[in-house]
Amino acid sequence: VRLQVQNVEKPLYRGTFHCFQSIIKQESAFGLYKGIGSPMMGLTFINALVFGVQGNTLRALGKDTPLNQFLAGSAAGAIQCIICCPMELAKTRMQLQGTGEYKLKMKNYKNSLDCLIKIYRNEGLRGINRGMVSTLIRETPSFGFYFLTYDCMTRYLGCEAEDSYVIPKLLFSGGMSGIVSWLSTYPVDVIKSRLQADGVGGVTQYNGILDCVRKSYHEEGWRVFTRGLTSTLLRAFPVNAATFATVTVFLMYMRSDDDLRECEPGPVIQQPSSL
Repeated sequence: VRLQVQNVEKPLYRGTFHCFQSIIKQESAFGLYKGIGSPMMGLTFINALVFGVQGNTLRALGKDTPLNQFLAGSAAGAIQCIICCPMELAKTRMQLQGTGEYKLKMKNYKNSLDCLIKIYRNEGLRGINRGMVSTLIRETPSFGFYFLTYDCMTRYLGCEAEDSYVIPKLLFSGGMSGIVSWLSTYPVDVIKSRLQADGVGGVTQYNGILDCVRKSYHEEGWRVFTRGLTSTLLRAFPVNAATFATVTVFLMYMRSDDDLRECEPGPVIQQPSSL
């Protein structure tokens, strides 16, 4: 987030690792966890929605085909934006608080919940949902590629339940799914972060998505749309590896053998929703 929104004329960070070092040096290791309250509150519900909606949509579509995997994932991505957008708004505001042009003597927000409450009081529901359109544009195709990649990877690697290497294979498949999903829509994430950070310092720069794209490109060129990509991918692999592997293994052991025989046409481990 800090790399995505920093002022190009007075940059605070030269890159991912310099940003990491600077935060620890200036704010201690706790600075790396700014805004963690928002994801802690929202991610449980987001993952429940994502895997629940994806599984039910896939069953409603009837066949477990690559196209249906993409459509089911896209549906899940779109619906979870209801929680994702306000959550990321609070996270962005908390992460920027007290840095660069957003540096103030007094903190505006005590925590993520206080942040959302104050935004609602000042701007209403529209303020809480700032960046919703860009979040929808990012999440809908992103989750489609997310589930499609995982399905293709597990099939290609031959993830059989009896395989002694099934866990590493699931971890690798999940990690690659996260990377592909972020690469597919990352430029939109940069725009979303900029829109959600807009107005924090008291000055509003953008009138909307297209205005943000135009001004960002005009001032910084095409490289602006890759800002923070390295740190995002470094995070994406372990996070999504753990998520997919955990869900898959949990559902494998929670379902009975009869359920597995009924739902699995072959030895290959399907999407968590298809187990």
